[in-house]
Amino acid sequence: MGLFSRRREEVPCTVEVSHRFESLHAHVRFNNGAVVHPGDEVLVHGAPVMASYGQVVVEDRTATITRASLLERLWTRATGDFEFMELCEFSFSEEVTL
Repeated sequence: MGLFSRRREEVPCTVEVSHRFESLHAHVRFNNGAVVHPGDEVLVHGAPVMASYGQVVVEDRTATITRASLLERLWTRATGDFEFMELCEFSFSEEVTL
């Protein structure tokens, strides 16, 4: 892994999409044991996986993992907590809501 260079790898994966009352989720599992690190990007190939209400759909696909450069990885680790905090909204009020 270079300071500025990125590399790509094609990996087999399994996509699971659940649209049930008990669980609403979408997961991608890499079948070769690949691990995604901070700053990496994943693109799953193929048409969007759609699950009707009450269904769980599981499909085998191929994904491209674009590995972050060393500089991108360090930057993501350094600033990741700040970006997460942008998603949070805090509100404090002395008013009591009934």
